[in-house]
Amino acid sequence: MVDERKRGRPTVIIIDDDKSVREALRGLFESVGLIAETHGSVAEFLAADDPDRAGCIVLDIRLPGQSGLEFQEELAKSRHPRSVVLISAHVDVAMAVRAMKAGAIDVLTKPVREQDLLEAVNRALASDNARREEATQTASLRLMYSKLTERERQIMSLVVEGKLNKQIAAEVQLAEATVKLHRGHMMRKMRALSVADLVRIAGILKL
Repeated sequence: MVDERKRGRPTVIIIDDDKSVREALRGLFESVGLIAETHGSVAEFLAADDPDRAGCIVLDIRLPGQSGLEFQEELAKSRHPRSVVLISAHVDVAMAVRAMKAGAIDVLTKPVREQDLLEAVNRALASDNARREEATQTASLRLMYSKLTERERQIMSLVVEGKLNKQIAAEVQLAEATVKLHRGHMMRKMRALSVADLVRIAGILKL
């Protein structure tokens, strides 16, 4: 059950099989005003996780069962990617490269310097926030696009290609004045202020 006072606030999730490490990290994050929770394994975390919750994960690479590195790679490919900071007593170059390729914010060696970890977690929280804002914007644009008529979608596609009203009119076999009308409706529905803005929107929607 999520504490209502914490709902919406980002949470730093600590996954480490060493209880003393978990509690030390929880104390560190709470000392700077962050919400923190701890889990001893990936399985324990998954049993309690809300994938829509804002925050980041501080993840030990070597864990019983599924390793932290394997779990991070799995998260990166999932529908709910998370910002992850990996920690381990033993980090080799190959491991660090593998983690960074999967999108890790940082890979730190235990014992971790507190300032290094706090800076990495702040970057992870900022990354998570940016990703969520982007997802919200994309969902809003998809909704607006879904409300276009088929003709408006057709004209949007041609405008994004850089075609002029006269060229569009010839291609879709409509009067130029009619194209202008549809184009105006489409631009308003998509809240696009210019062709450049519309091209940006089309890129976000991968049209």
